Amino acid sequence: MSDLRDALEKYLAIRRALGFELSSVERILNSFIGYMEQQEAPFITTKLAVDWATQPKGGDQAYLAQRLANVRRFAAWQRATDPRTEVPPAQLLPYHYRRQHPHIYTDDEIQRLMRAARELKPTRGLRGDTYATVFGLLVVTGLRISEVMALDRADVDLENGILTIRRAKFGKSRMVPIHESTRDALKRYAELRDELIPVTITQAFFISDERRTRITNWSTRYNFCRASRDAGLRAPVEGYRHGHGPRIHDMRHRFAVQTMINWYSAGLDVAREIPKLSTYLGHVHINDTYWYFEAVPELLQLATERLTEQEEMES
Repeated sequence: MSDLRDALEKYLAIRRALGFELSSVERILNSFIGYMEQQEAPFITTKLAVDWATQPKGGDQAYLAQRLANVRRFAAWQRATDPRTEVPPAQLLPYHYRRQHPHIYTDDEIQRLMRAARELKPTRGLRGDTYATVFGLLVVTGLRISEVMALDRADVDLENGILTIRRAKFGKSRMVPIHESTRDALKRYAELRDELIPVTITQAFFISDERRTRITNWSTRYNFCRASRDAGLRAPVEGYRHGHGPRIHDMRHRFAVQTMINWYSAGLDVAREIPKLSTYLGHVHINDTYWYFEAVPELLQLATERLTEQEEMES
């Protein structure tokens, strides 16, 4: 093992001891060290970091900046033990973060996606039911993908219809009530899972029938892309194996937007209800919930109409 790879293991171990997961960071930094080994470079330099971070050429600027930022943090730590290490300057690859406009799935699109998920190959096994249930849970609860992946069997209370979300984003935990129909769907999946795979090495609620371990973020996104393509939701795009189209995270957006639209339709005071939705979604700042008014014109129009009605009543 090279000195840099040994240093990387120590770096990751220290940060994980502080509560960071770092799965993507580990992959990125391993790739960088592999590039350094190809170049036979004994220590990190700014030029090496930039040359590596800007591959492939023409890549998304935010992605390239993120790659360099990960190397920069590692280099700052490594410099304490190897003074030869150069730390790339901050903002060397500047970019302005722009929140992607959400796609609000229609009911028809969700139904097509669910049907395609159940037909994922191999059709004999648990895969189709696993991902159809996962996608359905994302739609009706607005949970983050990572939160669904992290669910253990003990976190899914099928008797009382409660999901316990532990160690969520920013270290917050919360309890999420689910509808009776959702509880029934999770119960059917659990029964099928235990019938097909009675013995596992994990306490995860959603498991892979190939490895009999917890399904991963990568496998979930991969199977989502496959199902989306089969459902006609992702158009073919050169350079993208499964096309380009709505994201899996847009299911969370759909839940938030649909909830607020339903509140308006029911005549509720949305301004008073939003803090509840913010807590349910696990938002740290309520502004993250208010963002939907900017991102979804229909919501902004409903808010405008409600404000106009109130002003007319008061005049």
